[in-house]
Amino acid sequence: MAQIAPMSAPSKSFVPVIDLAPYFAGTAQGKRRVAAQLDRACREVGFYIIVGHGVEPHLIEGVERVSRAFFDLPVAEKMKVHTGNIPGAVGYAAIGDVALAYTRGEVAPPDLNESFQIAKVDVTDDAYFRSDAARGLIPPNRWPQEPAALKELYTRYYLRMAVLAADLMRLSALALGLPEDFFDDKIDRHISRLNVRLYPQQKTAPLPGQLRAAAHTDYGTVTILKPGDTVGGLQVADRDGNWHDVPAVQGSFVINQGDLMARWTNDQWLSTLHRVANPPEQASGGSRRLSIVFFHHPNYDAVVSCLPTCLDPGAVPKHAPITVSEYYSMKKSQQRMARAKALERAAT
Repeated sequence: MAQIAPMSAPSKSFVPVIDLAPYFAGTAQGKRRVAAQLDRACREVGFYIIVGHGVEPHLIEGVERVSRAFFDLPVAEKMKVHTGNIPGAVGYAAIGDVALAYTRGEVAPPDLNESFQIAKVDVTDDAYFRSDAARGLIPPNRWPQEPAALKELYTRYYLRMAVLAADLMRLSALALGLPEDFFDDKIDRHISRLNVRLYPQQKTAPLPGQLRAAAHTDYGTVTILKPGDTVGGLQVADRDGNWHDVPAVQGSFVINQGDLMARWTNDQWLSTLHRVANPPEQASGGSRRLSIVFFHHPNYDAVVSCLPTCLDPGAVPKHAPITVSEYYSMKKSQQRMARAKALERAAT
């Protein structure tokens, strides 16, 4: 296991900042140093902020620009690609469609955001992607006619985030005392999602318990977030249940571990509860916020079981082995049950 080392570019916030440049420089010493910083962040917080990642600023700016243009369209135009009841939840989700609290089996008002989501963009004719097991996990994407540049920009961004996620998984392997390529064959046919969310100005008071995004954990391996830069943003919970604002660092991405990484590491790495807070009432006129989120998910048939470096001699793993598709089916069932409870409560 890599030794714990001080974080590079220390942050005064709860969430540390890590510079990836020494890892990409390729020296053994630089890789070890960054891996140690990542290991500490994943054990203590479950979140970290990366700089020195190499992602082209003009690509990020293009996705932000075309996304704002899409969300500015009339509702009727956006609803042409509404997710509806189509398996896989690709396309547009309107305000009121999603309640992330359901993913934890909890009942809460719907989240105050709208979003556009795409699934895997580099699907081939391989039977792996056409099997019954892939249905719902790798659905065909639904693209709007306008803005015309959206499909091309989202596709480029998706592929670039997949490369960055693979780098983070290799860095994670080093941090866990494993060969750098340990996860490569578990993510080479990943089923990741790109979700762009708009948090509108809040012209009316939220319902009791209603947030821009309710407290939740992510399902997968790593989430790569390009956050917005207005008030009413991401907050992370500590072990005592206190909430901490994630600071805005220019040119950075916010990274968090998902449930599958927690299971792989026998819960030594945290899948941390997080939420998107409402803006203060006095900021309602300037709080429109856009976030770009890449949810990295492994191959659907990858088996997630306790890593050998995360189990003491004679100890028993906390979680039974499970495939990615089995885990997601379990979470979706939990989500459906919570949604049914919410509908039942609303009807009484």
